[in-house]
Amino acid sequence: MNWIILIIAGCFEVAFTTCLGKAKETSGIASVLWLIGFFVTVSASMYLLYRATLTLPMGTAYAVWTGIGAVGTVIVGIVFFKEPADFWRLFFIVTLIGSIIGLKFVSH
Repeated sequence: MNWIILIIAGCFEVAFTTCLGKAKETSGIASVLWLIGFFVTVSASMYLLYRATLTLPMGTAYAVWTGIGAVGTVIVGIVFFKEPADFWRLFFIVTLIGSIIGLKFVSH
């Protein structure tokens, strides 16, 4: 169950970085609403990370959480923010995904 909580926490990390990107692109009330979304999702992400670390090793949980956030944020950037998707960027994202899966298999 804590692995599921950790995955959800990583998804909230993607959400809070997306909110930051949208807040940067907007102004006025829209920017304020994106910043509110940022604070809500960062709080949820941190709380769920804390819950996951109650039974998972801290180093593993943190590495997986940041990895999910990094991969998800790059994918969101490519799809929604028109960031580049060159070979090397995608190659290293795939290696990061492999590392996250490897940590899952070697952790207790």
